[in-house]
Amino acid sequence: MLISIVERSLFKDKDGGGGAATKLIRHRFLGFLIWQAIQSTVVFFLSKTLLLSLFTNTPFKPSLLTISSFITFHFSLLIFSTSLFIISSPRPHRPASPFELLLAAARLILVPISNSQSLLPSDFRGRVRASFSFVLFVAVSAVSALVSVISLCWSCNAFDQLRPRRLVIGKLGFWGLQIGLFYGVHYVYAKRWVLQFPIIQRPPFFSFKMGLPLAVEKALKLSAAGYVFSAILAFILPYEFKGQLPVQNFITEQILFYIGSFVVILCWELCHHLHQVLHTKRFVFAPPKGSAAAETNPSEPLLAALEESTPKSLLQYLAYLDLCMVCEGNVDPWRRAAFFEETGETYKRVISVCLTPVEQFTRTLSEVLESSPVDNSLQLSQQLRSPNEQLADSKIYESFDDFQLLAWCARIVASLTVHSHKEDRFGVAQLSGSNAAVISTLLSSLLAVETLMGKKTNLQSSNTLMDPAGIKWAMLNSGKRDSAASIAGKRKGAPFYAKAYSMADNLRTSIYGIVSAFYDEMSHSAKAGLLEKDWIISSKPLYGTRELLSQKLRLFLDFQAS
Repeated sequence: MLISIVERSLFKDKDGGGGAATKLIRHRFLGFLIWQAIQSTVVFFLSKTLLLSLFTNTPFKPSLLTISSFITFHFSLLIFSTSLFIISSPRPHRPASPFELLLAAARLILVPISNSQSLLPSDFRGRVRASFSFVLFVAVSAVSALVSVISLCWSCNAFDQLRPRRLVIGKLGFWGLQIGLFYGVHYVYAKRWVLQFPIIQRPPFFSFKMGLPLAVEKALKLSAAGYVFSAILAFILPYEFKGQLPVQNFITEQILFYIGSFVVILCWELCHHLHQVLHTKRFVFAPPKGSAAAETNPSEPLLAALEESTPKSLLQYLAYLDLCMVCEGNVDPWRRAAFFEETGETYKRVISVCLTPVEQFTRTLSEVLESSPVDNSLQLSQQLRSPNEQLADSKIYESFDDFQLLAWCARIVASLTVHSHKEDRFGVAQLSGSNAAVISTLLSSLLAVETLMGKKTNLQSSNTLMDPAGIKWAMLNSGKRDSAASIAGKRKGAPFYAKAYSMADNLRTSIYGIVSAFYDEMSHSAKAGLLEKDWIISSKPLYGTRELLSQKLRLFLDFQAS
């Protein structure tokens, strides 16, 4: 019973919520703990042998104190690794602030419960859980550093002059507590708990080896900053813990403190790097090649992970990563060929599961841009912004939290559309209308992102004149700038602007790939006046109009979209 409760709390938001592939995250977590213990053991003995042996009379003599310090050191790293795994996520979370927590508690206490409407927002429970998990991680980091520093430096002879021994424990523990608090706050504030998927997938050994110099450099910087932070806070120590030591012993004590904090932070940095390597490694959601399942339905495990797993969980991210590599690479052509089976159901399921996040992203941007008020005056300060504008910016921040997933989806649908030109023997991509849906969705999303960035796109109608020489002359638009562009133009300093720029570049590259593959077909359709009919959906687009999408597609066809 207790084991099942612990497993649920650890893997609830990461394993996808069911299915045969849920054991993947658990196996990786166990492997992470095993390799973390191995590397920590190496660091422990190297530090004891090369660094701390200089301050110990009998460094190589085994004793009960050495064995107990080794066990407690590993126990502290075990709880740190587990807390790191708990807060890790493939996408950023927006925790609830202390003021929001107090306001929600007061609302629950004072406002009567009504069945018709909820007192709290739908996502508030997840934000509260994220806030408590971050606080727990900082607390665990402090306790883990406290135990680790005591385990490392307890046996050094530099503390022999401190009596009673509780002063040694108190001094080392207070120093480690400060280091742990500093590191935990930095780790949470810098959002290092977000899993960063590498652009190039390498074997885990080479990925880990490439990150070792950066981990050592990071440990040196953080331990130096943590030492300064701890030295400032050391003034609040009671007088009995400060003591009166000779200058030489005082310098030795400070060196030991720095070595202990460096070794602990180095173990944590290596743990962080190992966690990133193991949990962002590609997993192949397919049966072995040549098996009966590979011959009949090789795409079912991948589609099950995409459709049945918890939305935006780590398992779903790994499934999208595998699908992206299958569609863009030529290592597993048999898996991509299985998407173009005769009935077309598999291809439509793949396109649907990839277009859904992009459509939701475009719909969110469209709602924010269309609801923004017209503002041609000087921008007010941040403190004078209305609640609606702050809510709009909040929605935009949240929509770009799934940037990695959106980039994969755009690349997947573009690659499948490109490969369908030569590999689709049954024409399921064209007959099902998927090509038009892909082009329309990517164009709508690109228009929404460009509008958010401040780029204005209008139809070339009466404002564009052409002289007899064939030169186009654009007339100045004397009307007011539309509301979306007027507000988006002021957001270049916003935190999401870099992601918006990258997203626009990703969408533009995906559309250009499709246009290059179908250039002849699109050129003939454009000459016959059927470009909009053949490549734009007949229903209303998610953002913009069919005429605007058609004009944007012509710019891509002329290789003038930028």
